[in-house]
Amino acid sequence: MRLSLRFVLPLILVLAGIAYAVAPLVDQLTLRWFVHDLDSRSSLIANTIQEPLQEQLAADKKVKIVEFFNRITQNERLYAVGYCASPTGKVLASRLLPAEIRCAGLDRWEGPGDHLLPSAQGPLHVTVQPMASEAAPAGRLVLVHDMSFVTRRSEETKRYVFYLFMGLAVVVSLITVVIAQLSWRGWMAGMRSLLRGEGLLRQPGSGAQPNLPGFKPIARDLQRLISELEAETRARDEDQITWTPESLRAILHGELRGEDVIVVSNREPYVHQRHGDRIEVQQPASGLVTALEPIMRACSGTWIAHGSGSADRDVVDKHDRIAVPPGKPVYQIRRVWLTAEEEAGYYYGFANEGLWPLCHIAHVRPTFRSSDWSQYVAVNRKFAKAVVSESKTKAPIVLVQDYHFALLPKMIREELPDATIIAFWHIPWPNPESFAICPWRNEVLEGMLGSSILGFHTQFHCNNFVDTVDRFLEARVDRESFTVSFGGKLTAVRRYPISIAWPPEAAMVKKPVPDCRSDIRQMNDLPPEHKLGIGVDRLDYTKGIMERFRAIERLLELNPEWIGRFTFVQIAAPTRSGIEEYQHHETQVRGMAARINGRFERGGPPPIVLKVEHHESREVYEYFRAADLCFVSSLHDGMNLVAKEFVAARDDDRGVLILSQFTGAARELPEALIVNPYDADQCAAALHMALTMPADEQRDRMRLMRGLVAEFNVFRWAGRMLLDAAAMRRRSRLADKKDRGEI
Repeated sequence: MRLSLRFVLPLILVLAGIAYAVAPLVDQLTLRWFVHDLDSRSSLIANTIQEPLQEQLAADKKVKIVEFFNRITQNERLYAVGYCASPTGKVLASRLLPAEIRCAGLDRWEGPGDHLLPSAQGPLHVTVQPMASEAAPAGRLVLVHDMSFVTRRSEETKRYVFYLFMGLAVVVSLITVVIAQLSWRGWMAGMRSLLRGEGLLRQPGSGAQPNLPGFKPIARDLQRLISELEAETRARDEDQITWTPESLRAILHGELRGEDVIVVSNREPYVHQRHGDRIEVQQPASGLVTALEPIMRACSGTWIAHGSGSADRDVVDKHDRIAVPPGKPVYQIRRVWLTAEEEAGYYYGFANEGLWPLCHIAHVRPTFRSSDWSQYVAVNRKFAKAVVSESKTKAPIVLVQDYHFALLPKMIREELPDATIIAFWHIPWPNPESFAICPWRNEVLEGMLGSSILGFHTQFHCNNFVDTVDRFLEARVDRESFTVSFGGKLTAVRRYPISIAWPPEAAMVKKPVPDCRSDIRQMNDLPPEHKLGIGVDRLDYTKGIMERFRAIERLLELNPEWIGRFTFVQIAAPTRSGIEEYQHHETQVRGMAARINGRFERGGPPPIVLKVEHHESREVYEYFRAADLCFVSSLHDGMNLVAKEFVAARDDDRGVLILSQFTGAARELPEALIVNPYDADQCAAALHMALTMPADEQRDRMRLMRGLVAEFNVFRWAGRMLLDAAAMRRRSRLADKKDRGEI
């Protein structure tokens, strides 16, 4: 022991000396990093304020410029802002601009270097950004950042470095003492066991290797510490991740490497269609496909879907599989074949005449038939068998998509009890009173509670689901953690708001906005400066198309100056035309558009242009970029991605979004004009406000919405679900080890 102490004390002193020697290097490196970040931040600020500043300069509103500078310097780190039109001019500045900074001496702050200026508050970082204009070719913007936070961070860093080395000294010392003790008690046997990685956690009698009970508390504490650090790091990093396909793939490779991942949906990601003697591969325009494709590419899993293409059977192997994407396959599609009777009962019947109107509460009576229910159960069972046959392990990760498969989670759980099942409900969930209409409500709820994680778009839908379970099932509901315990299994009910890919594909926004405006107006026989509105929906009664048309009619009644000056183009893709309610709805929409046009057309451009036909995504984006406003008037919607696609299309920061309060998107995009689609007068007022909104207000609203869509994109939606699944699997494995006494 004395020998150990003779070694430990000098070691601690040496490591303490190293810590003090390293601290100045850390200071320099930290300063260099922060200066680089502030330079980048200065460029971003300059680009952001250039346009409004140039407008104020052109109008010679110097007082407003100073007010503008004072307003933006309310940021914690931005200390002062100034502008010099010329080297001999007077600086326009916020109130805290240091006296040492004058237009005549700005050269000293340009070029490479730290550019630090001492002050009573602490060091200041000065950056000069060129901001030329026609009136001021030599104009320059001065940005001064408060660097006092760097001093605080530097002190924290030095303290952490010192603690790190001290901790390292303690750990090394502890190891030294432990080894000394082992040497006193036959340390050779213990060392051999350590080198082989054996014996530390082995139970007595489980093998021939020696058992070291003295190490069990240390191992247990270390494992608990590692788990806590991993959870903390992951939570912190998730907030800082820039979510892209590449970052999603990297995370999934790290978190789910080697895992068996299976996706189940009614729609398939690639459809093979026959055109004469030729087979063409199509990728459906679907938010679901866009969201899940990166997961499958990253995990090389299996996607199980209904094979609906005319040539789907011709290209699969004997196991009904095909590798995709074409040309560079990385995962498999397993196609499930349905008879005409199965599709009529499962898809058109129970799913779309029963669950769809029930969940959307859109004043269409749900239709429930026992024959449809029988087909729905049979098709869900058929997909469950496909999941079991495609599982490479006993514990796959299965992502079940949407209301077509409410029974599937429980069916999978019965066959694969160790599976991690994530079910996502893409449509709203109604209140318990509305859901009580369903004759098989308990069976649907029990099926969904087979999930490990059950996802909805909004917290409101999560609340409704938990309330429904509490009303109709004998289950234990924990409203603090939002979990449901049923049948001995725990289901986490979570909010995962779906979104779109960001940034949009380059091809979608390649055509300049002025060209889009000109071409779309010419295509629809409208004058060049004609005001244009756009609506893009499936021809579905839940989308509020008739309410939208009533609002346009009311606008023209209250503001007749828009007659002949404003046209609304409604793109309505046909859908579910085999269902009588949809046929009746299409007839009503066509009739209302014709009536309004007959009332207000008066020889000029029509108020409404109705296009009941499918449009490719590129065509839709061209309309988005050409329009002055987009009107989304859904009567009830899970999220509504059209609203987010319109925002993504407007890289010119123009255009106004009018958004129904009954969409999930309304909770994420409050900068839109939020309306009640049933209130025609309110919607007409919003249309008038959108048509007369100043360009600067349009820009401010659109920039905020674009920032949110960029940050909360579809890759974040998919990544959060998979990260939660990975965490759940880790906790399950640790619990299993604890039950077996290994921890």
